[in-house]
Amino acid sequence: MLTPLGRLDKYAASENIFNRQMVARSLLDTLREVCDDEGDCVAVLERIGRLADDSEPTVRAELMEQVPHIALFCQENRPSIPYAFSKYLLPIVVRYLADQNNQVRKTSQAALLALLEQELMERLDVETKVCPVLIELTAPDSNDDVKTEAVAIMCKMAPMVGKDITERLILPRFCEMCCDCRMFHVRKVCAANFGDICSVVGQQATEEMLLPRFFQLCSDNVWGVRKACAECFMAVSCATCQEIRRTKLSALFINLISDPSRWVRQAAFQSLGPFISTFANPSSSGQCFKDEGKNSEDLPAEEKNRLKDHYAAEEEQMGTEDAPADFSASLESTREDCAAKTSGNSAGDISVPEDSSSLCTLSSESHQEAASDENDKKPDNCKSAIRSEVGTSSPDSTPLDQELFNSFYFWRTPLPEIDLDKELQQDSGERLSPENTGDAPGVPEPASPNITMATRKELEEMIENLEPHMDDPDVKGMAQVDVLSAALRASTLDAHEEASSIEHRSELQDDLGVSELPDCSIDQDAPGPLVSAVEESMDATPHCVDEGADVIASDGLSPDEERRSKVQDVVPQALLDQYLSMTDPSRAQTVDTEIAKHCAYSLPGVALTLGRQNWHCLRETYETLASDMQWKVRRTLAFSIHELAVILGDQLTAADLVPIFNGFLKDLDEVRIGVLKHLHDFLKLLHIDKRREYLYQLQEFLVTDNSRNWRFRAELAEQLILLLELYSPRDVYDYLRPIALNLCADKVSSVRWISYKLVSEMVKKLHTATPPTFGVDLINELVENFGRCPRWSGRQAFVFVCQTVIEDDCLPMDEFAVHLMPHLLTLANDRVPNVRVLLAKTLRQTLLEKEYFLASASCHQEAVEQTIMALQMDRDSDVKYFASIHPSSTKASEDAMSTASSTY
Repeated sequence: MLTPLGRLDKYAASENIFNRQMVARSLLDTLREVCDDEGDCVAVLERIGRLADDSEPTVRAELMEQVPHIALFCQENRPSIPYAFSKYLLPIVVRYLADQNNQVRKTSQAALLALLEQELMERLDVETKVCPVLIELTAPDSNDDVKTEAVAIMCKMAPMVGKDITERLILPRFCEMCCDCRMFHVRKVCAANFGDICSVVGQQATEEMLLPRFFQLCSDNVWGVRKACAECFMAVSCATCQEIRRTKLSALFINLISDPSRWVRQAAFQSLGPFISTFANPSSSGQCFKDEGKNSEDLPAEEKNRLKDHYAAEEEQMGTEDAPADFSASLESTREDCAAKTSGNSAGDISVPEDSSSLCTLSSESHQEAASDENDKKPDNCKSAIRSEVGTSSPDSTPLDQELFNSFYFWRTPLPEIDLDKELQQDSGERLSPENTGDAPGVPEPASPNITMATRKELEEMIENLEPHMDDPDVKGMAQVDVLSAALRASTLDAHEEASSIEHRSELQDDLGVSELPDCSIDQDAPGPLVSAVEESMDATPHCVDEGADVIASDGLSPDEERRSKVQDVVPQALLDQYLSMTDPSRAQTVDTEIAKHCAYSLPGVALTLGRQNWHCLRETYETLASDMQWKVRRTLAFSIHELAVILGDQLTAADLVPIFNGFLKDLDEVRIGVLKHLHDFLKLLHIDKRREYLYQLQEFLVTDNSRNWRFRAELAEQLILLLELYSPRDVYDYLRPIALNLCADKVSSVRWISYKLVSEMVKKLHTATPPTFGVDLINELVENFGRCPRWSGRQAFVFVCQTVIEDDCLPMDEFAVHLMPHLLTLANDRVPNVRVLLAKTLRQTLLEKEYFLASASCHQEAVEQTIMALQMDRDSDVKYFASIHPSSTKASEDAMSTASSTY
């Protein structure tokens, strides 16, 4: 018989701990009982303050769990109890942040974050009551556990309180905590939340105040701190400019990847793909897809202009990547690229004729500066190769580097033993004529079509002449011997031309030196790799030649995809090299057993960053992942192959992704489901002829490793609905119709429900086709296989299909009345009550709702009314019920599960 306040006072003063806990749990209910009286509400809030002084930690923790709910109640009833939260509740929350009991502190921290997230705290209270307490708790003389927890709360608060408060109140103390020399736990918390702070304060504060601290944390002597830095690296990178990202963060990340701790390396490799994605440039990533099925005239003017500009820029970047197989056009494109590179040189650069497409230039006086600038961007083996080829001495360049790394073997796979097409050789011989290279005596002329004139004896003599120079770094005899050996096997080089060219180059290097060569200079910014110049005679394509004149960059078409360069200028090359190494089997042993899965997961993002013009850098890695022994790796690729197809475009998709896609179709069900879930998304990107090839394979999706895997068949039905728009009526009737009818008779009701929708959409598509004979044939097959099926479930499926056809307006009502309704009405005499129940619901709830049967007094309407009257007198009570009244549910989809559970 006590009042709410009296009951509260009685149990709050009890010596029994459980009674006081019950009081804390019932505070919200008590407030609701007295909410009409402002005085009673204030009295309850005052008793909360006294209860907060309870000596029992469990009571205080229970009270703190109720604070967010009480604060929300006070917010909703603000007129009657103004300032209730700020005056009575917030001081308790702030005081409990420094409570001696760990459970109480954790509960108060969760309550504080909940209050901030629900915006129940005024901004002024945050600045004047919360932040000063947190700053005090993070003071050097504060308790270690409290300090660590306070730093974590400050970091989690930052996104909620905004940039202004974070910069003024939180950021200075956060920077101090990053340098806490005594407590590595504090530094670890700072490192784990570093990305969140950077994203809140913005680019300027990040670069000026936070980056120096981040560099210190990345070199911390505790591996847990470095691991936390690796995990948040992407967020930090997003808050910096492109220049700092490329020059400073890249080198810092390479240090983390090579960290002595395996756990740090593991976290760094997991973050490598996301970090590379921060280098993405939307203007050059090539996200537009060339849809051959669409006519450009149908596009809006703005869209056409955008696509025109995009493809124009893309063609300049890609050269021969997506160009037709026209060799002469490819040579012209490459010639223009090299001419463009030389046009921007300074007055001190060596001028090269514009039509000399095989040359790229770099000023001799800026060579040292360019080399130092690129020092962090190139892998060690590349740097050592450049130093030895250019002939400049450097303390970092040692004979050991030259012995360990060979530029030819590092950048290029062994030459294939094939003969070049005669037409290509003749075409290249015409374009790279002696007139074009007459001003460049140090560069050998491309091989003529009559390269078979060289005899094996002459090639053997050349190799013997080069053997004494094997150890000469200026001559690069080893690489030349390797190339000539390959030429000896293929018998495709003109021995006389090559011998004279090599001797002439060696004399120029010995007599003039690197910087004095009149027409050969290196372009270190060129995105192509360095390979042997002797191969230029074999490929007969434009290249960039360095001072050693024995290495070149190949951008021309080649029948061997593995010979393509893996150098690009979008991201630092060292990062890409590390990413490509994630497929190395040794990484799984030394870093992480699932490192290949992480590589596969981030590959679409890396591909988007590099752009389709640099897909050749990732092609080999993608093929390696697609054939990985772990099905989880292949499954990851299968789920993202449609996104990669959008990035690469139609031509690269057809050439490189379709074979892998075909392999996934025959893989395990765990892999096939990834392909199946996005089957429509991938097939719509293919050319119509290529797309039709998959019609024969759709039937294979009905066969699964486990027959109980019904979700696989349900997903197939969902995808077939989408695929209807991609194929012609004849293809739909010949290939998709049998699969749809098979799914309609599936053992699982969920699969059948989706299949009814599939069949109804198929009826709609085939009916609108000209001539509509396919639609009529499909309807007749439905009547024969389901309407007259000896099993009651088949006849019930026929009613479901008719119901879906009516609801979705797949057929005009007059044609439905002719083709389907007579067979539907005959089921009124079916011997199974479940069939008659569904028929009654379909006629009463769906068919009679159509305007065709409401407005016209036709023979069809009369037949429907007679059937309904017969069902109203049915011996089954459920049939009578659905034939007589209108239940609340009027859609088949809404009543699907109830009907399925009662009738299946």
